[in-house]
Amino acid sequence: MASKPQRILILDGHPDGGGRRFVHALAEAYAQGAREAGHEVRTLSVGQLDIPLLRKGEDFQAGTPSREVQRWQEALGWAGHLVVLYPLWLGDMPAALKAFFEQVLRPGFAFAAGGGKRLPKKLLKGRSARVIVTMGMPALFYRWYYRAHSLKNLERNILAFAGFGPIRSTVIGAVDGKAATRKAWLDKVRRLGRRAA
Repeated sequence: MASKPQRILILDGHPDGGGRRFVHALAEAYAQGAREAGHEVRTLSVGQLDIPLLRKGEDFQAGTPSREVQRWQEALGWAGHLVVLYPLWLGDMPAALKAFFEQVLRPGFAFAAGGGKRLPKKLLKGRSARVIVTMGMPALFYRWYYRAHSLKNLERNILAFAGFGPIRSTVIGAVDGKAATRKAWLDKVRRLGRRAA
């Protein structure tokens, strides 16, 4: 059954914006499938953005985001469904993607501080997410031995903290394998795009 048309933001988290990377191909496949199903799609490619690092807690808490960061926030606020794709580097998301989230998911946009012992208010509720992670190791080994810690951190401590839910994930291991395996994954991700959420 076809899902209701959605506004989808695809966040291509590979820091190499100019190379031919599998993450880029997966992002394109998802976008193609989503558009085929009638969804409205926008894409942000981390590798093509100039993302400054936050170096002080005060800047995160009370600093004024640049116009470019505000534009990224507007794109996220527009979307009803967020798709985040990234390669696993040193067991985690690449630094550029983490810097993006630190710039965008600030107090006043992603959450509002609660008083006293109350938890912060989640300001991005009502949005779903899909996270797609690629890696050289087998996916089962990442989930079993490493307990998918970077994926869980993104899901629970970043996205869910801001209000995203439900959050679904796809882990693609052994990406340096056969071309037929890569094609099968591209087809699967295209189908995920058609279903969208």
